[in-house]
Amino acid sequence: MKIGVDYYPEQWDSSMWSQDAELMAKTGVKTVRIGEFAWSRLEPSDGSFDFSWLDDVIGIFSHFGLEVVLGIPTNCPPLWLYEAHPEIIRVGSDEIPIQTGIRAHRCINSPVFMTYAKRITEQLVRRYGSNPTVTAWQIDNELEAYPCCCDECRRKFREWLIDKHDTLENINRAFGTSVWSGEYTSLSQIAPPTAYPKSWQNPALCLEFYRFTSECTAAYVKELSMVIRRECPKAQLTTNACFSENTPDFYKLFNEVDFVSYDNYPPTRLSTDPEAHYSHAFELDLMRGIKGRNFRIMEQLSGSTGGWAAMSPTPKPGMIIGYGLQALAHGADTVVHFRWRTAVTGAEMFCHGLIDHSGIPGRRFYEFAELCKTASKLSVIDTTEIISEAAIIYSPDNNYALEIQPQADGFSYMEQLRMFHKAFARYGANVDIVSPDADLSGYKAVIAPEMFVYKKSSAENLYRYVINGGTLVMTNRSGVKDQNNNCFTDTLPTVYRELIGAEITEYDPIGAAEQTIVDFAGNKFVCRQWCDVLRLTTAKAYAEYNDGFYRCCPAVTMNRYCSGVAYYVGTVCKSDFYESFVGNIMRQTGIPRLKGLPAGVEVTTRTNGLDDFIFFFNNSETPASIRLPKAMYSIIDSIGRDNIELKPFGFDIVRK
Repeated sequence: MKIGVDYYPEQWDSSMWSQDAELMAKTGVKTVRIGEFAWSRLEPSDGSFDFSWLDDVIGIFSHFGLEVVLGIPTNCPPLWLYEAHPEIIRVGSDEIPIQTGIRAHRCINSPVFMTYAKRITEQLVRRYGSNPTVTAWQIDNELEAYPCCCDECRRKFREWLIDKHDTLENINRAFGTSVWSGEYTSLSQIAPPTAYPKSWQNPALCLEFYRFTSECTAAYVKELSMVIRRECPKAQLTTNACFSENTPDFYKLFNEVDFVSYDNYPPTRLSTDPEAHYSHAFELDLMRGIKGRNFRIMEQLSGSTGGWAAMSPTPKPGMIIGYGLQALAHGADTVVHFRWRTAVTGAEMFCHGLIDHSGIPGRRFYEFAELCKTASKLSVIDTTEIISEAAIIYSPDNNYALEIQPQADGFSYMEQLRMFHKAFARYGANVDIVSPDADLSGYKAVIAPEMFVYKKSSAENLYRYVINGGTLVMTNRSGVKDQNNNCFTDTLPTVYRELIGAEITEYDPIGAAEQTIVDFAGNKFVCRQWCDVLRLTTAKAYAEYNDGFYRCCPAVTMNRYCSGVAYYVGTVCKSDFYESFVGNIMRQTGIPRLKGLPAGVEVTTRTNGLDDFIFFFNNSETPASIRLPKAMYSIIDSIGRDNIELKPFGFDIVRK
């Protein structure tokens, strides 16, 4: 378990480098990320490279025993490159080139840009590929599925469509272009979505363009990966992910690299709304599920965030340690904090690091030092892994398709995933978040929310899972669209109708209005946003509507299918329903439950096959007490205890 920092030597006087590295080493820092934005310093003019300063920095870190993650600086081309080759500038959906001057304004499909990107990458790897201090490489920074509309991207998009659909006639058929006289009579007429709102445009075109841009981003990572591996075949490669306006398909993005990295900024102001999902446990589990193994945090909250917006509240006492250990609990084996020193220039000068503008270490720094000290005690869990008996399916296609065409006021694909995740977390269960085509055979329960866009392999995967004895939960807005993002001409939920044993006779997008449902035990729950009116075929009603013209109609169903069970939740409820429902699923499938956990307390278990290590994190502003079923040994405090007392954002790890 390693703790690290992000450092920007190009932004500081060279006299500070050695003293910073010495303090890092004394504090317990093990790894440092550098270089991801330093292209102009590394290549100050076309073909003229200056690595002398980077040699010095890496030499200093080596002297103090610090590992380096070296960033490939292609996110920020130097201004001389934009000036010499304006054709590399990304073009917006309004067909106007993006104004340069900040970052990520290059077109990754530009052949000219790729020539320069490969050259700087090759130069760096030739110089540092065999340097033992450089233990990993980060390709670019926070890559998105950039919706560039330049001539090169238009050309590639048309070629991509022809490769996929074979003919213009097939493209017209797939896109349903007879609507609004949108039929293509020439490939030259095909263009990316415009600056109009996506919901006004052809949904098939919008989804295909997202798929195209995601594949382009993944191909870009692959191209630079190949450059690095030619020079250094054993290099450990990554790129860092974040959720953004153009979140790429993470499964494709990370396919060619060795490990997933995530930029983790939990909120410092916790919501008082009991329905809010503020914990980043969900995002951390999603990152672990991308490649099905441990990952790294490449940027971790260190102070008040600012720059793009007004500054957030500063992290409260306990948050630096608590959120660092939360990441470790969910599968991060390295947590790198952004950043060591707070910038004094540039747009991010109020995105605070561990050391403030004064240069004097303060409360947050000393808490970070305590985190480093705590992490040094955790070598016993280095070989552990997270084993989950429950999984939630995350589909980038479904997420993006539902963003193109919002279904109801307040309706959110990601929120439905989070609600189920939060329910499992209330019982202390490990949860994997996996792709629709993942191997599901090892799970006792699988949640597949809003399988909106059909994919043959994914539908077959769900059927196979239930046929072989699995317990599956599906939800509203499943089976709505074909693979082209057009509506099926069949009774909903179409391809899943046999599996759930019911069909939808009508639906009611109620948005913010609230109604109630009543489950089989007579418990009432508030529902909102969406109501499927269901007619049973082979299923039984788990819950019924208590309001409206469809009062007494099924709202939630249960169907025995072959050797398994398929549930269908036709509405969206508040969190108490999901807690009750998931609790019943866990009881029926034999997934262990911890009852009575205080609100905000998160429990995660890692195992090495012999010993289980249980992480307790109080992700709240209220002290919490947990009575253990038997005395257990605390890894953090090196004592046995039968009761855990946690301060706000407090943490403990016990051996079961």
